[in-house]
Amino acid sequence: MDTYLDTGRLVLRRFTADDADLLIELDSDPAVMRYLTGGTPTAPEVIRERSLPNIIAVYDRWNGEFGLFAAYEKDVGAFVGWFILRPARDGPRDEVELGYRLRRAAWGNGYATEGSRALLGKAFTELGVRTVWAETMAVNHGSRHVMEKLGMTLVATTPTPSDIGVIEGAEHGAVRYEITKDEWR
Repeated sequence: MDTYLDTGRLVLRRFTADDADLLIELDSDPAVMRYLTGGTPTAPEVIRERSLPNIIAVYDRWNGEFGLFAAYEKDVGAFVGWFILRPARDGPRDEVELGYRLRRAAWGNGYATEGSRALLGKAFTELGVRTVWAETMAVNHGSRHVMEKLGMTLVATTPTPSDIGVIEGAEHGAVRYEITKDEWR
């Protein structure tokens, strides 16, 4: 396994072309997709033909330093989901997005906080990042709680993007949290 990051209980690695079934299974759970698509699964052909090739292309763009990373339980090797650490498409390299999507079976185990905390450390100590930001739906209290536990600060509330579709709580908009390297220290 090509390890990108190792935490106390998780191993993160780069996705490969052989990982489509992991993403299909993850995105087929309505509870996982609740705040993203209103519970509608991502079509398997979209994952195989567009999502996964784009994930892999991002590694090349950023020399493997940034991207979307598959997360596994260290003890049993079970796939738990993914974490993202990457600049916006046209954004500066030192301002990166942090995020995650975890299988329902992994919820409530502290994996979102553990993986995100380790990625913050890597971003600020190894990758030259100045600011890390994360966004979620205003009503996604679980993700907001993780961001707050990481020391991130709410900096903006925005309307729900029009391309999101019908999602429970969309009328409350989205929120953006940030943390700088100085705040993280």
